[in-house]
Amino acid sequence: MDWKHLLTSFEGRINRARLWAGVGVLFAIGLVANLLDAMLGTRLAGPDSMGVVSLLTTLASIYPALAVYAKRWHDRDKSGWWSLIILVPIIGPIWMLVELGILQGTRGANRYGPDPLG
Repeated sequence: MDWKHLLTSFEGRINRARLWAGVGVLFAIGLVANLLDAMLGTRLAGPDSMGVVSLLTTLASIYPALAVYAKRWHDRDKSGWWSLIILVPIIGPIWMLVELGILQGTRGANRYGPDPLG
């Protein structure tokens, strides 16, 4: 797997397995950031607040997350702009989970490239 392409490019298509691999990597990085904040005591306010390392990691992970989501939307033959659906309260994250994480991509080539499974 080409991790650089997965996490930095908005071009092409990826299947569900690569989506979950990318999400898993970003989740693991966030977990490590939280552990570092806990060990270093760098929480910004109280015990329930985000730490400095976590905040910086979260901000830095926005671009790779959007790149992964855009390629998965492309596999569903939709624009990467559909990632904005997550901003709709309650329904948006559910819609995105179903579309990107559960439903199959378009079989065969589409306007975004060849089938990632074929």
